[in-house]
Amino acid sequence: MNYFSHTVTGVFRRGDLGGRLIAGTLLLLFAACSPERYRQAADRQVATILAEKAVDVPGFDPDFSIQAIPFEELEGPINSSPVPDFLGEAGEIETGARVIGLAKALELATRHNRSYQNTKEGVYLDALGLTLARYRFTPVFSGSGQINREVVRQVTEEVDGVTETQHTVRVPGGGRLGVNQLVSSGARLAGSFTTDFLRFILGGGGTQRSSRLVADLSQPLLRGRGYRVTMEALTQAERNVLYSLRDFVRYRQEFSVRVASAYYRVLLNRELAKNAFEGLQNFRRNAEQERDLQKEGRRSLSQLGQLEQAELSAESQWINAVRNYRQSLDDYKVRQLGMSTSAPIVFDTAELEKLVISHPEMALAEAIEIALASRLDLHTVHDQAEDAKRRVEVQSNALLPDLDVILSGRLSSPANEPFSFGLDESQWNAGLNVDLPFDRRSERNAYRSTLIQWERALRQAQLSNDEVQLEVTQTLRNLDQAKRQYEISEVGVKLGNRRVEEEELRTELDLGTARDLVEARTDLISALNQRTSTLVDHTIARLEFWSALGILQIEETGSWIEPDHEQG
Repeated sequence: MNYFSHTVTGVFRRGDLGGRLIAGTLLLLFAACSPERYRQAADRQVATILAEKAVDVPGFDPDFSIQAIPFEELEGPINSSPVPDFLGEAGEIETGARVIGLAKALELATRHNRSYQNTKEGVYLDALGLTLARYRFTPVFSGSGQINREVVRQVTEEVDGVTETQHTVRVPGGGRLGVNQLVSSGARLAGSFTTDFLRFILGGGGTQRSSRLVADLSQPLLRGRGYRVTMEALTQAERNVLYSLRDFVRYRQEFSVRVASAYYRVLLNRELAKNAFEGLQNFRRNAEQERDLQKEGRRSLSQLGQLEQAELSAESQWINAVRNYRQSLDDYKVRQLGMSTSAPIVFDTAELEKLVISHPEMALAEAIEIALASRLDLHTVHDQAEDAKRRVEVQSNALLPDLDVILSGRLSSPANEPFSFGLDESQWNAGLNVDLPFDRRSERNAYRSTLIQWERALRQAQLSNDEVQLEVTQTLRNLDQAKRQYEISEVGVKLGNRRVEEEELRTELDLGTARDLVEARTDLISALNQRTSTLVDHTIARLEFWSALGILQIEETGSWIEPDHEQG
């Protein structure tokens, strides 16, 4: 390295224009090879590949990017409602917090969820691997060069005893440009241009130059021959990227359903805390009334004790409900939104009020038929079975003997005429490279393994078919069950309200018992909770059903468009 630097400096001092051009070229090369330029080139090639593959993957986001989006200041209305009593001291967390609707929550999740970002980066890495697989089938250029500075000191002693010293300074160097090309037939072409020079700066002799032009061709005739064998790595890399895009589309469907489900669960926990508090307040009022009646001698201590015990139990349930709500909200911030637990947000309770029973009327046979045609992950499993079959054919080629045709040629230039080539200074070679298949143990084992992998892939394809049908069947059953449970809960709420009204009236007339009133109020709270829970369950079950069919269309922000199907 020191020799090279010293030589370039010396050239500048001598005012050599060629040296200036070399130095300038090197500076341009170093600038062009900066890490940022490499990153940009990789991003451009990956974007091109994803655009090519997206045509065959419905639902893939055309604006796909792995660029991490920093947290911006939260937008949305600020909660100005009074601190809700039913949250107790925990109600302070909602004061001044941003109200986040479901659509905003989905948007934040697609931007900042860590698992979502990791999955996107996985798609990028698969496409990045394809750029290398494609590159191996393009002309691959290489270049190298070297320059040295050599000083030779020669000492000459004359007869009369006088010693003379002579220095010879010479600069030898050379360069090489090469190209290598793998052809789809299995042939490999290689060419190179090499030039050497020796320049004497001191000591005489001038400059000596010579060049060589070399070309080589290797074509397999048996092992390694043919398009399918040669292109196998590239073929699989191309298909892997397609599979990765399909998996991402499927992941987005499941991700949006999961984020929405967790959102509704947080609101449900808040509603349960509210119902528990209202139940506690009712028990407290009833207990206070019973105390007044007991003082008047109209109630026994045993009857009063029953209500007081129910009051304590209701308070315990309320405390647990508030804790569950706070825990689920914090968990949602971290796991779904990628936020800190201290982020000041509260969910929009209107989202819970919007929920209605919208039940798709679809026969099981129709649902299964749609799923088998629409599920991209199922298509991938069947395509992977085809991959396994193709690898059997490719691996069988490795059992053949090696028989390669080798051709090579070399042209040399005359002295000091580096760019003048003629047949006078040429060499040509042709031959065969033969390697008999005496040692094929590893190839034999690999071939047998591919046969087993193919059989496994066929079984996996059949299993995946059955699993999709099972998933569709289960989600449809869950949907029907959730609808029926909601209908039951509606009846339960009506009965609960009627029982409470009746028991309160009987209590005022001294015809009822404290125990009957406790049971009526407890059952009403359970019925209210059940109605809200089953409404949320049905909404989630409906989303899971559409997702199981593979027809839940996800928008860029993570929101969805439900299929336009007959509703009941």
